[in-house]
Amino acid sequence: METTETIELPLSGVHSEHCALIVDGGLDKIKGIKNHRVELNNEKAVITLDTALTPVGEVIQTIRNLGYDVPSVKKEFPVQGMSCASCAVSVESILKSTRGVLDASVNFATNTVLIEFLPGQENFVAWKAAVQSIGYDINIDEESGKDYQEEIHQEQYKSLVHKTVWSIALSIPVVIIGMFFMHLPYGNWIMMALSAPVVFWFGGSFFVNSWKQARHGKANMDTLVALSTGIAFTFSAFNTIYPEFWINKGLDPHVYFEAAAVVVAFILLGKMLEERAKSNTSSAIKKLMGLQPKKVTIVQEGGHEAQIPIAEVQVGNILVVRPGEKVPVDGELTEGSSIVDESMISGEPIPVQKEKGASVYAGTINQKGSFQMKAEKVGGETILAQIIKMIKEAQGSKAPVQKLVDKIAGIFVPIVILISIISFIIWTIWGGDNAVTHALLAMVTVLVIACPCALGLATPTAIMVGVGKGAENGILIKDAESLETAHKVNALILDKTGTITEGKPAVTDFKWCEGIEDTEYLGSVLYSIEQRSEHPLADAITNYLKTGNTQPLLIENFESHTGYGVSAVYKDETYWVGTQRLLDQNQIIGCSDLDAYASQWEGEAKTVVYFAKGKRVLAAIGIADKIKETSKEAILHLMNAGIDVYMLTGDNEETARAVSEQVGLTHYRAGVLPSDKAQFVKELQAKGKIVGMVGDGINDSQALAQANLSIAMGKGSDIAMDVAKMTLISSDLNLIPKALRLSHLTVNAIKQNLFWAFVYNLIGIPIAAGILYPFTGFLLNPMIAGAAMALSSVSVVTNSLRLRTKKL
Repeated sequence: METTETIELPLSGVHSEHCALIVDGGLDKIKGIKNHRVELNNEKAVITLDTALTPVGEVIQTIRNLGYDVPSVKKEFPVQGMSCASCAVSVESILKSTRGVLDASVNFATNTVLIEFLPGQENFVAWKAAVQSIGYDINIDEESGKDYQEEIHQEQYKSLVHKTVWSIALSIPVVIIGMFFMHLPYGNWIMMALSAPVVFWFGGSFFVNSWKQARHGKANMDTLVALSTGIAFTFSAFNTIYPEFWINKGLDPHVYFEAAAVVVAFILLGKMLEERAKSNTSSAIKKLMGLQPKKVTIVQEGGHEAQIPIAEVQVGNILVVRPGEKVPVDGELTEGSSIVDESMISGEPIPVQKEKGASVYAGTINQKGSFQMKAEKVGGETILAQIIKMIKEAQGSKAPVQKLVDKIAGIFVPIVILISIISFIIWTIWGGDNAVTHALLAMVTVLVIACPCALGLATPTAIMVGVGKGAENGILIKDAESLETAHKVNALILDKTGTITEGKPAVTDFKWCEGIEDTEYLGSVLYSIEQRSEHPLADAITNYLKTGNTQPLLIENFESHTGYGVSAVYKDETYWVGTQRLLDQNQIIGCSDLDAYASQWEGEAKTVVYFAKGKRVLAAIGIADKIKETSKEAILHLMNAGIDVYMLTGDNEETARAVSEQVGLTHYRAGVLPSDKAQFVKELQAKGKIVGMVGDGINDSQALAQANLSIAMGKGSDIAMDVAKMTLISSDLNLIPKALRLSHLTVNAIKQNLFWAFVYNLIGIPIAAGILYPFTGFLLNPMIAGAAMALSSVSVVTNSLRLRTKKL
């Protein structure tokens, strides 16, 4: 029996690349794991293991022992059919052996089972089938639509908000007393009482996690926070409770409660902002999943219809899709016809006519008629499911801008601890009079001055200002990664529809045949006919003809000629609206002076529609997806900056060539599918290119997720905007050069901040340790160290704020 399986474990507390490396190191030591990776952005570990050698529970416990968590859900479900205690044992046993279930406990007295499972991996249908296979049943339908992973994330976020708010609220009076009312009666006692819950209750996780790290010989930012705040608080508490120790030695008993409390409050605030930003990363996946209906209508044996959950649909089932409903799975039409909006898959704005035998795809929207379809691909096999899978994989492969800080922190933290210990030892041995006193002061001063505030603020403050600057200029930025990457982009891919073009068909040309009179009257007839038509191009014509004076006429005998056009009768005259094939089919005579226009329009990849009366053509209409006014200018700007610009489209070769010529592009590809776009991004990346992808549709989402930089049009789909790291509010391509400039400025600010933060530590730590004392007799007071630490943070924030004055 095959016992090897790949599992996905959601992770909690893994906030940095350094944390991810620690989890990876822990997994390396587990027997039975064949391969593994930690996806930081997706907050999960993907593990392939032999469950016969290592149960999933052991893997989870290992991760928890490292100081991180694998959140699980416990839910109670009613069980039917149990008649004795052995029944309960059977149900419990079968559920425990079912994939996705971590534990199961049956209560025979209440006929319920408590199931512990991983969020996002609940398979209710499989659990129900497993219980039914041994003669019982479990009621889980009510729970099947719930998003447990989101529920857990919301609970964690609320807890973090609670801790942050209280930490800030308690820290403010501590800072006021410590900075301005130092000689307040019982001031030290008040500060100790207020800062204790901040450090040890709201910041308790730093101490717990640092201890777990220490047990495995590891150290991270939690370690430094715990040591600096813990020692600062303990030292201050000692000085508050027993000030005579220092007074008797002729020294002032300084306290640093404000430093300890503020550090915890600041870092909790940073974590809260980070979690808030992360909460949006899964929304794209949720919205994509939302494109599938939860219930579908199935045609059962005998011809009657029934509603079943989407998870129960099997290949070969006949399903009914009515107007306005979403297609549930990939399949083929077996009965009926309709017009289906496939823009979320193809990216093309014009809905597609579907007849018997045509293919339809999950997530697309049925616009007009009802039809029956045969399910061919269900579950994870649908194109929509494949898009979701590819987005997850692409997102999970990326690392955030903070990775530099985290990697250095892995070295920085133990070095600071080592320096503080060495300082203590050196002062104890060679410190002369009051050696122990000076040794303790030096050790505390090193830890206080090396507090990670400046380091922690270096990136987020620059990002916050950069994001604000972007918003002022119509550029919405989701995360730091996009700002880190954008200025490096040297290859940019543009989707055609909705990105270079407007994204919807519109009348570009309208010519009446020479000699035609009373065009206003005939225009009203054409308007009235097209109002009755369901074809998407009809909307473009009615929008063009619609004016304040346009009045619909009462037409008769309206008839649709599928694939050709429509006809109608008004005042005993037959009118035709449609393609050249409609004219040929009905022996309608063309208009010679319109032929040249029609040929020109077709050469420009426009759709030509004719309007005829009886056997004579009256007018020709050119319809196309208009190119945005700013597209050519923006593309030229990008090319002049040395960036290779490519256009990809699902449209035909003629349309692609015409559009590329109009905007001055030499690189383009036509007839590409969503997966082709993502593959093209990979091809460019394999050549060493830093690739930017700009799109507006669901069909672009795979490529957007795969690209180094992803930019969505603000008027595009919600999915594209959620997957993309940047969104252009006005859909103006001229904003792209501005976004690249903003990236350059922000990255420079981050580098400057990190430089000064590290230089501050490189200079400050040796001085705090007493390196100047043998030469100048200068020994840094911990109080000054605390002020220097605060000043370093202020300088970092001030440098970040300079971004506001820069011009894009």
